[in-house]
Amino acid sequence: MNKGEFIQKLARKTKLTHAKAAEVVDAIFDSKPGKGIIAVELDADREVSISGFGKFLTRRRAARLGRNPATGQPIRIAARKYPAFQAGKGLKDRVVD
Repeated sequence: MNKGEFIQKLARKTKLTHAKAAEVVDAIFDSKPGKGIIAVELDADREVSISGFGKFLTRRRAARLGRNPATGQPIRIAARKYPAFQAGKGLKDRVVD
């Protein structure tokens, strides 16, 4: 499912107009700076927890030593933070066979 299909399903299920459903989806999931509820919370190192569904959180990866595959020379890979999703029990139970 892509964003357009998600918006269509949301509009049908909630009886919202297509434009209003698109506005809701953008308000939650937009990744532009200062937009999107989830992205803003992750920027501030806060978690977004949706009971029964899952948790969006920020994780950190420590700096480490890697190798350039072309030359074999060691290179330093900088520390970074990245977004992650941890599925909740309800979602896991529904998806697992």
